[in-house]
Amino acid sequence: MLDTLFSRPGKFLRGNLHAHTTNSDGMLPTEEVVRRYKESGYDFLALTDHFLPSYQFPLTDARQFASDTFTPLAAAELHVPRTENSALWHITAIGLPYDFEPTREGEDGPTIARRAADAGAFVTLVHPAWYSLSLADALTIDAAHAVEIYNHGCQLMHDKGDGAYLLDGLLDRGRPMLATAVDDAHFKSPDFGAAWVELKADSRDQADIVAALKAGSFYSTQGPVFHDIETTATHLNVRCSAVNGILVVGAGYLMAYQFATGLTRASIDLAPLAKSPWYRVVLIGADGKRAWSNPVWK
Repeated sequence: MLDTLFSRPGKFLRGNLHAHTTNSDGMLPTEEVVRRYKESGYDFLALTDHFLPSYQFPLTDARQFASDTFTPLAAAELHVPRTENSALWHITAIGLPYDFEPTREGEDGPTIARRAADAGAFVTLVHPAWYSLSLADALTIDAAHAVEIYNHGCQLMHDKGDGAYLLDGLLDRGRPMLATAVDDAHFKSPDFGAAWVELKADSRDQADIVAALKAGSFYSTQGPVFHDIETTATHLNVRCSAVNGILVVGAGYLMAYQFATGLTRASIDLAPLAKSPWYRVVLIGADGKRAWSNPVWK
């Protein structure tokens, strides 16, 4: 998918996959959240209000704000008991039908994730470090498409925004997971416009955006830009905006890298990752901001 992502026709669409309104614990009403993202140049937005009885199981409907240049996505953050270290699971589902039923008695993480996926949603294990989600618990979920590799709100407010430990742990056990970066904006802090996905879809319709998410037709970023990623038999060739580091991360501690000031391209020998069945690419800007490719299976 990495090779075809950059060669396929069309422009990248910018989207945030995790945000909250006053329909749950966000500080701003739907209209204002949408306005801020639209005015910041976003092409799509998932309003993932907490799907809990205390908020009357909201599935925030922002379709009235749709336009030729902006697509609101039907979504929610789903919660059911429980994990090893937390009273509730935290799972986003993007592309839900608006009549998605409230959580059912006895429903657990694996069953609600499967129900959401069966309803057509793109399912993500969100901010795992924030609530100490264990690899053992994550392995019980068989319907998730992705892990949040970066959650800005959790990093800003709790220093727990990095989900790489869980993503890589699942990959190491053969689970083909994707990686997303998100704001998780509540507007209680400067948690807006800091992490997003750049996605290529067949159109701006919700169905095509969700299909592109499931296909991994995107990369995630805090600002650095991937221009191209090309694989050969021995090397990974990367073109990007000016950064100070390009990493190729693999199973366990396996990796390859290149560091220099103002890198815009690199040809990285993949020999150090010969024993890894997968790899992913990370850009590191001079300001420390990062971009993440989706994992690639050899």
